[in-house]
Amino acid sequence: MDEKIISLKNEITEKVSAAQTTAELDAIRVEYLGKKGSITALLKGMKDLSPEEKKTFGAKVNELKEFATQQIDDRAKALKEQEIAKELASMPIFDITTPANLDRGSYHPITLVQRQCETIFKSMGFAVIDYPEVVTDYECFEALNIPKHHPARDMQDTYYLSNGQLLKSHTSAAQNAILKKYGKNLIENGVPIKAIFPGRCFRNEATDACHENTFFQMEGVMVDKDISISNLIYFMKTMLSEVFRKDIKVRLRPGFFPFVEPGFELDISCLICGGEGCPSCKQSGWLELCPCGMIHPNVLREGGIDPEEYTGFAFGLGLTRLAMMKYGVKDIRDLNSGRLKVLEQFTDDE
Repeated sequence: MDEKIISLKNEITEKVSAAQTTAELDAIRVEYLGKKGSITALLKGMKDLSPEEKKTFGAKVNELKEFATQQIDDRAKALKEQEIAKELASMPIFDITTPANLDRGSYHPITLVQRQCETIFKSMGFAVIDYPEVVTDYECFEALNIPKHHPARDMQDTYYLSNGQLLKSHTSAAQNAILKKYGKNLIENGVPIKAIFPGRCFRNEATDACHENTFFQMEGVMVDKDISISNLIYFMKTMLSEVFRKDIKVRLRPGFFPFVEPGFELDISCLICGGEGCPSCKQSGWLELCPCGMIHPNVLREGGIDPEEYTGFAFGLGLTRLAMMKYGVKDIRDLNSGRLKVLEQFTDDE
């Protein structure tokens, strides 16, 4: 029996070394380690051995199995490395130090506007935070003073997933996490919470010139002692003047949002039609740009902040609509169309 083990060991070494493909290795694995393989067959011959002999021989068979497995795995790894080396060798050689051709391609207009807004707010002391697109019902609604079955949920036709999570319908879904993350520093060290969190949002909208089912927003919050609506208006006007680099006609009108109190709609005069009315502004001459307001006490409390001591504002800037106004895009659907003739005209003018 020992001679059989030695013979099989030599056979395996020879065949594995000669294998040139993973398919050949799989065949060898089945031939020796399969249910009807040669090594498995050795165990069938143990019935005539004494208990002590079975123990000794069984240990030798197990060693052979480990040897065969290791030989096959090592050869498979070597073949994989050979395939990678062959693929790399066939690739064209290029100089990674060659300067990029900056005349080719351009950033998406929403990307340009987002980066510009981030630069503006960072200059005013705001942190830029990234946040997932898939969130929980608690993050998107309950933490924002919108309990289950609240009619305000009808304002956002939400995409729910089979696991109970959802695609965030507004960037406000990050508010609770931000308040909890930076609230301790506010309370213990007196450092104001100042953060923006841009991102993509999803709603089951009927698309038209000013509505899309996928769009971009940028949420912003500031929380400290004695924060008022005046602070909100200051930051919004500063941002708009920097983005458009000219005076923009704006209006602030009351609006209902469960997570702010009082709530407002910040509208700007439509720059597509000059305020005369067009499909982009629904013939009104105004475009809703930034729902905003003072953070509701329930939202602050849910984030671990005492609303009796601290106040704050929040806004949800529509980056997609801001890009439309900045670049004169008449139809919001063009921004998600992927048509290069539409998108390649935009460049960073900074």
